Amino acid sequence: MKTSVRVLAFVFSVVSPIVFSIALPAAGQAQTAATLTGTITDPRGAVIAGAQISAEQIPSAREPIRTVSGSDGHFAFQLPTGRYRVMISRDSFAQVVQEITIASGETREWNIRMALEPLSSKVVVTAQTLPLDADSSPAPVTILTRQDIEQRVATSLPDLLATQPGFSLGRTGAEGGQTSLFLDGGNSNYTKVLVDGAPVNQPGGLIDFSNFTLDNIEKIEVVHGAESALYGSDAMDGVIQIFTHRGTTRIPEFTAFGEGGNFATGRGGAELSGLMGQFDYSAGVSDLETQGQGQNDAFRNRALSGNFGWRFSDEARLSLALRDSVSDAGTPGQTLISPRANLTDSIAQHNFDTSLYADFGSGPHWRHQLSGTEFYYREHNIDPFYPTFYQYNRASFAGRSTYLLKGFGVTAGYQYEVENGFLSTASNGGLSLAEVHARRNNQAGFLDARWQPIARLTLSAGARAEDNADFGTRVVPRVGASYVLRTAQGAFGDTRLRASYGQGIVEPRFDQSFGTDPCFPGNPNLLPEQSRTVHAGFAQNLASDRVRLTAEYFDSRFHNIISFLNGTPSAACAAIGANSGAGTYFNTNLARARGGNFSGEARLARWLSASANYTYDSTRTLSAPDNSDPNYVVGSRLLRRPVNSGNVMLNAAFRRTNWNLNGYFTGRRADYNYPGQVMNPGYARFDLAASYNVSRGVSFYGRIANLADKKYQDVYGYPALGREFRIGVKYTTRHE
Repeated sequence: MKTSVRVLAFVFSVVSPIVFSIALPAAGQAQTAATLTGTITDPRGAVIAGAQISAEQIPSAREPIRTVSGSDGHFAFQLPTGRYRVMISRDSFAQVVQEITIASGETREWNIRMALEPLSSKVVVTAQTLPLDADSSPAPVTILTRQDIEQRVATSLPDLLATQPGFSLGRTGAEGGQTSLFLDGGNSNYTKVLVDGAPVNQPGGLIDFSNFTLDNIEKIEVVHGAESALYGSDAMDGVIQIFTHRGTTRIPEFTAFGEGGNFATGRGGAELSGLMGQFDYSAGVSDLETQGQGQNDAFRNRALSGNFGWRFSDEARLSLALRDSVSDAGTPGQTLISPRANLTDSIAQHNFDTSLYADFGSGPHWRHQLSGTEFYYREHNIDPFYPTFYQYNRASFAGRSTYLLKGFGVTAGYQYEVENGFLSTASNGGLSLAEVHARRNNQAGFLDARWQPIARLTLSAGARAEDNADFGTRVVPRVGASYVLRTAQGAFGDTRLRASYGQGIVEPRFDQSFGTDPCFPGNPNLLPEQSRTVHAGFAQNLASDRVRLTAEYFDSRFHNIISFLNGTPSAACAAIGANSGAGTYFNTNLARARGGNFSGEARLARWLSASANYTYDSTRTLSAPDNSDPNYVVGSRLLRRPVNSGNVMLNAAFRRTNWNLNGYFTGRRADYNYPGQVMNPGYARFDLAASYNVSRGVSFYGRIANLADKKYQDVYGYPALGREFRIGVKYTTRHE
């Protein structure tokens, strides 16, 4: 026993000094905390107040330590020694994540420049060369998010946009019918459409939205007014940009859905997204099939999409986005005028677009962007009497550099674009496609500047010199301003004013310039159609920002409008025995659109929100010297643009359930039916959507479109789809 005690005493006398020699320095280190401090600024160098900063120890041993940046953008907090994952977040800005190791007693200064998050609902990308807080945009903007799409259980882009301020829709029938959108009274080819930066209009601005789904879309931006100073041809009256979803979760997020309904409709698909280190990915696939509501009214649409990115650093990122749609639709024709449907006619379409972007900085003041985009479109109209085939390709390369100072930024850029087209209707039926190949090589240089001389005022100005292979060089400017008239909280909150002016152009279509049909030849001397647009309005917050009202006035003038003029058949036309007339295209007409867009949003309760918008759109053809084109009759309204239209929506999100009721109305509008213009009656329709989260990741959803089974026509003679219902189930693995 005594021997055991002596052994233990010896071990204790030897080991205890060693243990204390290790423990005491560690204790001393724990008592000497380190300090992490810094200042947070935006891309222009202005300080960011209210940013949330958290430091989580690696490996995680306790709750993260948190602090908030002050009014001067400064933050500071003390940390025990060790390795940390520091995260900085603020509304409208991209989250910053950095791993750091800090030693005992060290004071580490870390100054952060946060970038605006392009996919934020409070940031607009399309209105400027760099992302901008939406409230500061001089041009009116509309932003729709993934949440808006899910609440309405929406699947079609044109149906969603048609309920937004300033839009009217023309569709030849039910699903799959040729679909056009008109913005603020302009023609359907006056709005440029971008998908992740890639233009998807055909040369000349036309675009058919019939097979454009909302699968894997994160955000949609609409900018009102001429934006040719930034985007060149097609941006005569506005720009729509669609952003594909981007992966943000460390653990992959997978979604699968399936649904069915009346008209023998079925739809299914899946999406996968995530973040692996510096690589983010997102991919989606969907398939829709329906038999429609009548003979030869079937429609099938298959869509693929993807968005992939690699972040080299906080200042450098490379991204690749793509979207592919293939559709087939029966075309029964104007069955309200000719009850017998065309049983043999159909249309097949294939759309593909891709964009590759490199975004990087050099030093504290310079940002650079290089991009390459391509768009491919093929359309085959199957008609036993007059089959047609169109194929277009647009490929472009662009580069731009931006210099930033506090409150000021200026961008210079250059773009080169090649357009190709094959048109069977641009020639006599005996010619091969290779003999009617059309091509344009275009280039442009542009400058764009933004200045914030005081905190409340934002000014912008820019110009673009567009050199087109057909009509030569045109210079188009734009200017704008936004001003915070009042900042306040409570019943009567912030008041913001905005105004913008711009000029726009749109190049002729290929068939208008290069057509070789002896009876309907193209005119190689056509000039671009041109516009001048003015927008002015205000936004008012009320009831502690629970209510927001906006009003925008617009005045647009469109000149050099290309119209078709009848003429005397040429000898070549007579030689082929044509007896259906002859003519070609000329720049002759002048028109205007004038009116206002009014909207309101209200948070009525924590679970209940409401919104409404109304558009007044007065259009007129002011001049048509020949007066032979029935689309432009002097004194008449422009086709398919109602004077009055609007939308009302209620959304209730209570516990696991979401209900959405949407009502749309449109007044009478002018349309065309041979041999001249007719009036298409107005209508009102209601849609109801609901979803229920059964358990974690599993939800049921349903939608009834045209709830009252209203009989109406978006385009004269083509019946719109009657009451349609779909019920589906969705599974999602969500990770915070």
